Amino acid sequence: MGGASGLGILMAIGEKSIAATDLPSDPTDMSASVLSVAIRQLDISCVEVMQAYLERIQRYNPVYNAIVSMVEDDELIKQAELADQALAKDKYWGWMHGMPHAVKDLANAEGLQTSLGSPIYAGTVAQEDDLHIARIRAEGAIFIGKTNTPEFGLGSQSYNPVHGVTGNAYNPNLTAGGSSGGAACGMATHMLPAADGSDMMGSLRNPGAFNNVIGFRPSQGRVPTVPSNDLFYSQLATDGPMGRNVEDTIRLLGTMAGYDSRAPLSLRDTIPSSDKFRKESLVGYRIGWMRDYDGYLEMERGLLDLCESNLNGLTEHGAVVEPCKPDFDMARLWQTWLTFRHWALGSSKPLYDDPEKRELLKPEVIWEIEGSFDMPASRVATAALARSDWYRALLAQFAHFDILAVPTAQVFPFSKEIHWPDRINRKRMDTYHRWMEVVIGGTLSGQPVVNLPTGFDDEGRPMGIQFIGRMGHDRKVLEFALAYEAVTDHLERRPEMVEQL
Repeated sequence: MGGASGLGILMAIGEKSIAATDLPSDPTDMSASVLSVAIRQLDISCVEVMQAYLERIQRYNPVYNAIVSMVEDDELIKQAELADQALAKDKYWGWMHGMPHAVKDLANAEGLQTSLGSPIYAGTVAQEDDLHIARIRAEGAIFIGKTNTPEFGLGSQSYNPVHGVTGNAYNPNLTAGGSSGGAACGMATHMLPAADGSDMMGSLRNPGAFNNVIGFRPSQGRVPTVPSNDLFYSQLATDGPMGRNVEDTIRLLGTMAGYDSRAPLSLRDTIPSSDKFRKESLVGYRIGWMRDYDGYLEMERGLLDLCESNLNGLTEHGAVVEPCKPDFDMARLWQTWLTFRHWALGSSKPLYDDPEKRELLKPEVIWEIEGSFDMPASRVATAALARSDWYRALLAQFAHFDILAVPTAQVFPFSKEIHWPDRINRKRMDTYHRWMEVVIGGTLSGQPVVNLPTGFDDEGRPMGIQFIGRMGHDRKVLEFALAYEAVTDHLERRPEMVEQL
């Protein structure tokens, strides 16, 4: 370990305190929050941290393939040395000072490649940071590379022809989910302290569930998208934080969130500092369990039982769990999703119109773009009304419940050799993303949604539950998450790492 100036000092981490002498010997075993304080107190140097993470990445990343487009080790050690020199001069950059961080490969970080998982953009070097990445850099993070995603982030299976496929942290033969699959796997395998991600169709939540970590989709507008060509209409995707635990997720949200005048629909209220968050009391806390929407959604066997076992455990701590079914035609919601998804992907038509580039697109991308052809304005207007009705249907439920719950996925992690499941049980999936339908409710509501782990099935495959809160109540959702984390032990189960398949 590094210098001794912080030894014996009790360090406050949220509601916890930890003696510096009790810090894990391996820096990669520290949560991001604990690591932050250890660095600030000079109990460990940034060079030691970087060396530990690079050694772990070199050992395991060839198998799991979570981190791509890595910066050279020598350059990263130099940056860590500069971080130590700054601390020696009492210059503290922020809570991520000197911490290794890999940026999702759908976001731009100046000087790093942004491939979007597409051979069309492979090797493209970003000239500037996206806003949320600039905010992470400003907190002192050292960018070590990118995290793997599906091509253009489409589909919840992180494979692409540029960087290959990412394996699951708990079984690298299985998928890590997506599109933030590299981010989730990188954290769960302790190759990263924390991770940024993004979410259109469950891309923070699904890989969170598949890798037994936290994924938080903020309220729409909480994390502004800058730059963006469309400032007003595109309201499906958002960037957001992932963490090994809830506290780390809260800290990273505080870094990424905040109003920006270049994003006119961004929220103007602020997220309080992490030390202001407190566990929600579960006594009398009302949870609306939407389950599979009265049998509308097909679920892999055992998945609902695992989720309900966790919810029943909450009742032992005073929570009230009751069945909940929004007054809405779920088939109408799916058609609404298809309309907005096709419409959003219509902006990629220039790629489609270029025969050479079209040849490089995966079939699912082509299908999405073609779905936007000749779409009448009346169809978009109909979808907009349906989305509004869906929001109102969920809003009505909050008259009876504090939070709403639904499984994070409809299947457990599957073979990474499969692009997407074409069936659940015996029911055929008619699109490449129909098996993920359970996540669209959270997206289309625009409300904050957190994935929390529910444990593992008999094959050791992780799963999670989505908890949906009121619009703008991100803090309340995460304070519930703190309470949930305190009465469950799923995050304590680490993956058994392998060095070869």
